[in-house]
Amino acid sequence: MADPRLIGRSVARREDPRLLSGRGRFVDDIQLPGMLHAQFVRSTVAHGLITSIDLSAVREVPGVVAAYTAEDLPLGDITALLGRPPHEFVPTAMPVLARDRVRYVGEPLAVVVARDAYAAEDGLAAARVGYETLAPLTSEEQALAPGAVLVHDEAAHNTLVDVSLFATDGIDGIFDDAPCVVQVSTRTGRQNALPLETRGAVAHWDDREEQLVLQTCTQVPHQVRTVASRSLGLDEHKVRVIVPDMGGGFGLKCAVGREEIAAAAAALRLGRPVKWIEDRKDALSASFLAREQHYEVRAAFDEQGTILGLDADVVCDMGAYSCYPFTAGIEPLMAAAEMPGVYKVPAYRVRGRAVTTNKAPTAPYRGVSRPQYVMVVERLFERAARELDLDPVEIRRRNVITDFPYTGVNGITYDPGSYLEALDLCERSVRDEGWYERQAAAAAEGRHIGIGYSCFSERTGYGSTAFAQRKMAVVPGFDISEVRMDTSGAVTVTTGTMSHGQSHETTMAQIVADELGLDIAKVRIHQGDTERITYGWGTFASRSITVGGSAVRLAAAKLGDKLCRIAAAHWDITPEETELDRARVRRKDDHSAVLGYEQLADIAYLRAHLLPKDVEPGLTATATFDVFNDGTFSNAAHGVVVELHEGTGQVEILRYICVEDVGVAINPQVVEGQCRGGIAQGIAGALFEQVTYDGQGEPSATSFMDYKVPTAQEIPDVTIHHLSTPCAFTETGAKGAGEGGTIGAPAAVLNAVNDGLRATGIELDHTPITPGTVHSALRGNPENVS
Repeated sequence: MADPRLIGRSVARREDPRLLSGRGRFVDDIQLPGMLHAQFVRSTVAHGLITSIDLSAVREVPGVVAAYTAEDLPLGDITALLGRPPHEFVPTAMPVLARDRVRYVGEPLAVVVARDAYAAEDGLAAARVGYETLAPLTSEEQALAPGAVLVHDEAAHNTLVDVSLFATDGIDGIFDDAPCVVQVSTRTGRQNALPLETRGAVAHWDDREEQLVLQTCTQVPHQVRTVASRSLGLDEHKVRVIVPDMGGGFGLKCAVGREEIAAAAAALRLGRPVKWIEDRKDALSASFLAREQHYEVRAAFDEQGTILGLDADVVCDMGAYSCYPFTAGIEPLMAAAEMPGVYKVPAYRVRGRAVTTNKAPTAPYRGVSRPQYVMVVERLFERAARELDLDPVEIRRRNVITDFPYTGVNGITYDPGSYLEALDLCERSVRDEGWYERQAAAAAEGRHIGIGYSCFSERTGYGSTAFAQRKMAVVPGFDISEVRMDTSGAVTVTTGTMSHGQSHETTMAQIVADELGLDIAKVRIHQGDTERITYGWGTFASRSITVGGSAVRLAAAKLGDKLCRIAAAHWDITPEETELDRARVRRKDDHSAVLGYEQLADIAYLRAHLLPKDVEPGLTATATFDVFNDGTFSNAAHGVVVELHEGTGQVEILRYICVEDVGVAINPQVVEGQCRGGIAQGIAGALFEQVTYDGQGEPSATSFMDYKVPTAQEIPDVTIHHLSTPCAFTETGAKGAGEGGTIGAPAAVLNAVNDGLRATGIELDHTPITPGTVHSALRGNPENVS
């Protein structure tokens, strides 16, 4: 008999028929009677005092209904907090509309509301804003220079976060005595998360419910509700946030934006629905950005290649403001806490800083600092391998964690994983395909082929305990699920997670269908509605299946228990003498005695007088799940083969192999899709994407003519091998799978490029790796290599 279980099977995505046939419903598809359209007057200078905002001509533009400044819409600021002392963290209030000062090009100053989107754009052109310009800070060095102008008066030295989480006693002596000390100085480019669907919102007041209804594409609907209610001065029950279908988020949409709050305020003022859709220019230049980081790191090794210590200084350029709820601490705290990664590092010292500059603020982006620090650590191992004349894979073997559970020097306990097994399989796959022989043959022909690896873990399933260690004032972690069966025996499941492409309608339904023995078609998943979901933290940090899926399974199990109790009372036996079986309850001692779910639902709803006295009418169960340890760790090894073309400096990826372990894969095809998408974004950061600024703080990439996004032509086929080390404390054995591809790709690509440059004696440490840089390196011009 075939295994009826759905977990572990590549069930066809239930979302696809709707989305592929154009029946999806995204924010921009929403049309309400009398709806108006909003756009924002944005700052044209990076740093300055606002001397005047004249909207009189705007209000005369045909089709414009209203135009508001911060004075017209008295809204509370958005302020993210950490529970850290002032010398470690400085909070900065982010006004919904700038009042006295602008801090980056694109900062919203006023909202223009019109009868259609075209009139709103015409209205923007009529706005007149006066500034007293101040010197813009466009780099970390400028921000930290003595006497630099301050982006925020309260943030001395333009530093928002400055923490030293770890400093092993005697670490200086370890480095002084070490036979081998290597150092890496690296910078990573500023990036845009670039979801296919830009940000947007539709807001209106519902007179019957006496509620502001805000439909928006966010990963964190409950957090948007909290900020909106506080900023607008409404009780939280008077704000309902609904998320329709969403075309990607990648972390960008788990920060609460200013524009959705301003659109809601305009809707309240006008008594009419207001829609705002971010255009691509604003999305590229004025939306939340990510990634710009600078690492100065050194590592000490003994003669055999065993790591003795790690010493790091991390500076993250977080732009003009802290994002809500994560604060500017999200990137330096992530890097500082988790940098040792998969390696047995016995001594560790780290300083992590977040600086503020006159750039669009930073939000989480897939991986959050892990692509950067993994790249740094992997470069250190490559460099040490050359210094000690060791094979670069062998030196990793000697240092990866193999005994579990393992508590690292960073105080984090790692649950069982397959770090060494993944690395071995990855290298064996590359060798078995003959790439080392091809590399040697290419070298004889004067071609440059490089092979690179990365080995890493991804901490997932962050619970309240893990987030509390960051001392966030808002502590995410738990999830709540409700499973409700109707009289037909079908179930509706609520989850506090928020799908933006992760296939929750499929994977969550697989979990429930397995637990209750239901046909998956009988399971409906509901998320993204603060009125119907008790509370939820949304989707980020690969938490959906680990935390949300665990809550869903527990709720389904509770409902199953109730079904068994009803059936047991009908048969006058104990619930322990019954079991669930294919949408029915049967007696364990007589499998011919069964009650279908429809029969049991009939009793629960329509003939409640037959229920036992200790069982309430209805078929509803609620469960919560939290993680009270350090979370669970997925792991992977990536192997990359590249060819460097002398004439153009182009980096061509010839082969990409990934060996990953995400515990139990609920739906392997979905997991592979997550991995391939993540790898594509990691390659983008390694080779293509970057937002730079001129001396006046003007962003360089405001269209796809300038922001270099890779296409299918540049992204190779990816071979994925699966290992499985089930998690012991999630309800399904699953570990997170959302960010791993992105985390490992930059390190593997950079190492492969450097392997291809071996004969030149030049090494690269910064990303993105441009063709010009590779061209200069191949010609042996280190002075032109940045």
